[in-house]
Amino acid sequence: MSTLGAASGADFARPELLVSTEWLAENLSRPGVRVVDVRWRPDGTGRQVFAAGHISGAGYIDWATELTSEDDAGELFLLAGPDEVAAALSRAGVSDGSTVVVYDDTLSMYAARAWWSMRAYGHEAVRILDGGFTTWVEEGRAVTRSVRPPVPGTFGPRGQLRMRLTATDLRALIESPAVQLLDARSPAEYRGHEGNTRRLGHIPGAINVPVAATYQPGSQRFRDADGLREQLRRAGLATRSRRFVCYDGSGLAASKLAFVLSLLGYEDVAVYDGGWADWGNRLDLPVER
Repeated sequence: MSTLGAASGADFARPELLVSTEWLAENLSRPGVRVVDVRWRPDGTGRQVFAAGHISGAGYIDWATELTSEDDAGELFLLAGPDEVAAALSRAGVSDGSTVVVYDDTLSMYAARAWWSMRAYGHEAVRILDGGFTTWVEEGRAVTRSVRPPVPGTFGPRGQLRMRLTATDLRALIESPAVQLLDARSPAEYRGHEGNTRRLGHIPGAINVPVAATYQPGSQRFRDADGLREQLRRAGLATRSRRFVCYDGSGLAASKLAFVLSLLGYEDVAVYDGGWADWGNRLDLPVER
């Protein structure tokens, strides 16, 4: 399969993870390619948005209800169990051998969470559409209102346990020199100047890599490879030979940062599931400001 991605895709270590609108338009009817729309709205109208117009052949997944489950207190978005995720993917037409292209219209935040959710259960061939639905429409590409469900797929989840960490896992790792924590939130949240948890600040040892700086200003597209590498260098990432754990408030920005690291060739990347919404509300865990 072609690895054509963004305009500077050849500069990425793993350009196949990011596909361009041109590639998708050329391969939309290719056997084995499945497109998944994960546009989401807080008021629950994501499916109506999908019905109003989407890329032809796409299935729809509501990431918040189909790929996550709430904790006992109803406060955290955590990765749903393997059966729930497998059922959602199968309804969207995804099978074990599918090449999946996910898209949204929100700077790939929900697409990245879907990408990570699929990867966490062993589906390796998952790509993100650079620029998402917004760029697709801006370029005048065809959309459809047909909501005929895709042919169901067959997906068997296989847990990639190193890609997902809990607070218990992370507490045991925060002093390890082989692990680098990456906080994907805004600088103000990282420094403890703002937030909505019981305690403000960041996990000890974490460095701040704001995910808002990973896309081109005024665009839905990712920055080019050189720009992303420079952002990581300025944040203090001098080597790839460590284990990297990303977190934010709810798992969206963390998943996008994990995607960026993977795109640039970082091989051992995980997401702290629960993130600061979990850590910041627990009085038994250490915090830095």
